[in-house]
Amino acid sequence: MKKIGIVGCGVIGQALLAAQESGKLTLPIIGVTNRTEKNAKLFLSTLDNPPQYFSREELIDKSDLIVEAASGSIVPQLAMDTFLAGKDLMIISIGALIENPEIISLAKEKQCKIYAPSGAIAGLDGIKSASMGEIYSVSMTTRKPLDALEGSPYLVEKGVSVLKFKEEQEIFSGSARDACIGFPANINVSAAVSFAGIGPDKTKIRIFAVPNLKRNCHEVEVEGEFGSLKINIENIPTENPRTGRLTIMSIIKTLEGLEDSLQIGT
Repeated sequence: MKKIGIVGCGVIGQALLAAQESGKLTLPIIGVTNRTEKNAKLFLSTLDNPPQYFSREELIDKSDLIVEAASGSIVPQLAMDTFLAGKDLMIISIGALIENPEIISLAKEKQCKIYAPSGAIAGLDGIKSASMGEIYSVSMTTRKPLDALEGSPYLVEKGVSVLKFKEEQEIFSGSARDACIGFPANINVSAAVSFAGIGPDKTKIRIFAVPNLKRNCHEVEVEGEFGSLKINIENIPTENPRTGRLTIMSIIKTLEGLEDSLQIGT
């Protein structure tokens, strides 16, 4: 049974620890590390059977699989440290792979695996299957509450505050690559869709900021020689408006699936 190490003790990391505490996650979490040790240890103290707190180096050494539950900014160095140690890595901030393709090359070189859960998006198995033939187009439309988008690098660069919006407005239209760069904490779903299909430059994204919206909404349309595929998701956010509940559920299920005798889906 794989031993899990978690990097990051924010909303996602805490949810994984709580899942193990409740029995929903049966794989052993042997340790945690975090940018702020004090905050992580404070949360660990609330658990009945908390794992240990380690430095990142110690955590990688003691784990079989590292789960990145922090942010895309740490992914390049974390991936290098993890793969050089011969360990596998689950990347939640999958958009980081678009800006840092060398991560995938290093994993291949060191014969390590990268796991990327479906997260907040459904239907990736269908898109992956369609990619075995010709895909003509992949487009995605995302609608999010204002507080989930506020402060994104793309908006900061343009001097835009969405909190002033009184009605729905389109704030971005372009490629998945540019969307992930401009909205790194919001549009990891577009990275997942692009990797499953025709890549980050051909996958087209539109983002809307919607006042009073209570859910993170994604619509994906795929056209190809197989026919057409339409996916609609309305994801209820966690206490972090940028992270949906389905994302955490997806991570837990992916981890559990590592030990399943029956593998469902493409």
